[in-house]
Amino acid sequence: MELRSNPSFVRLFVGRVVTNAGDSLYAIAAMWLVYDLTGSTFYTGVASFLTLGPQALQFLAGPLVDRWSLRRVLVSTQAVQAVGVLAVPVAAATGHLSVWVVLFVMPVLSMVSQFDSPAMNAALPHVVEDDQLVKANSLFSTAGQSLDTVFNALSGALVAVVGAVTIYLIDAVTFVVALVLFLGLAIESGDRTSEAETDDASPDAPVGDYFDQLREGFDYLRGSAVASIVLGAVVVNFTFGVMMAVLPAFAEALGGPETYGLLMASVAAGNLAGSAGSSLVEEYPFGLLSVASFTVSTVCLLGAVSVPGVPATVVGFFGAFVPAGAFNVIFFSMLQSAVDDAMLARVTSVVSSGSTAMMPVGSLLGGTMAGALGVSFALYGTVASMGFLVVYFLVRPGIRLLPPVADADERVLGLG
Repeated sequence: MELRSNPSFVRLFVGRVVTNAGDSLYAIAAMWLVYDLTGSTFYTGVASFLTLGPQALQFLAGPLVDRWSLRRVLVSTQAVQAVGVLAVPVAAATGHLSVWVVLFVMPVLSMVSQFDSPAMNAALPHVVEDDQLVKANSLFSTAGQSLDTVFNALSGALVAVVGAVTIYLIDAVTFVVALVLFLGLAIESGDRTSEAETDDASPDAPVGDYFDQLREGFDYLRGSAVASIVLGAVVVNFTFGVMMAVLPAFAEALGGPETYGLLMASVAAGNLAGSAGSSLVEEYPFGLLSVASFTVSTVCLLGAVSVPGVPATVVGFFGAFVPAGAFNVIFFSMLQSAVDDAMLARVTSVVSSGSTAMMPVGSLLGGTMAGALGVSFALYGTVASMGFLVVYFLVRPGIRLLPPVADADERVLGLG
């Protein structure tokens, strides 16, 4: 069946795209609102820490998502986030808005989203055939990043015109739209426990079973090539956390909220280009493709930080994230194809948690570091970490010698 004629895929696709669009606006508005209220990189570092911190705990959600109804998880998370995001506009309307309100809402929304992300990843193989996974993932990423590019660029201007608080109202609407779409989602059970069985069993499932399933996810990955890739990503994502914390101050020096939106748009546009082109390179050996991708990213990011002027910075950020966009699509397609369906939510959540575990720490330290050593110093640290990842992949045969995605099964990846 063609993807566009698959109603379940269309609902999942549109729902994800709508939430991505709203979140693109929210991400810019929330970080800028914190900086606008405080004028401090320390507080933007705290804000980034509170947003990214729950991502490191996503592995705790995996076993629950594996046992719960995917449709119910998706609907519930949209409902909770729609209500939660309204706290900031309500506080503003009643004269109680402060940085503490914004900082409180950030981790709440982020924590809830840790359930819908693995649920969407786990749902996709149930609504499309295996040979369509790369194309489906590419479509997801391409559409999402397309809207990210547009709305990140618009968000800076919107913040300047209507204010950051109004963006929260728009985000609430996107959650409601996604909720309605997910209500009509039909997911084939396949090897997974049926939706009805899962819903009946989950409330009374023993706590011991939960921890057993949690441990199974880690055991399944232990010693694998996937675990080695995640280990390398830990270092890079630590410095990405630093970068996210200092970007508002970096953008302020270059122009203001419009520049911040433009820089974030260039990141999204780079991811978009990479995601859209991922199917063109999926037949290349994954190991060598990874080395080449992050070499290009290192060079481009160095140019973005060292060459003066907004145009050069925007182009550099774009170029740095093109390879990253392609890598992410191919990597998660490889997981979705190779990993047992019953383990997929746990594996993807453990991978996401592990790779992002140090990002919140980087954000917290980055805000303090920028105040003491300067924003440029913090950004050069990110460049150095990208170079480290290239060397790390080269010296790890288990990664460097990985074959194309189509040939990467459980045995090749060392899973199980």
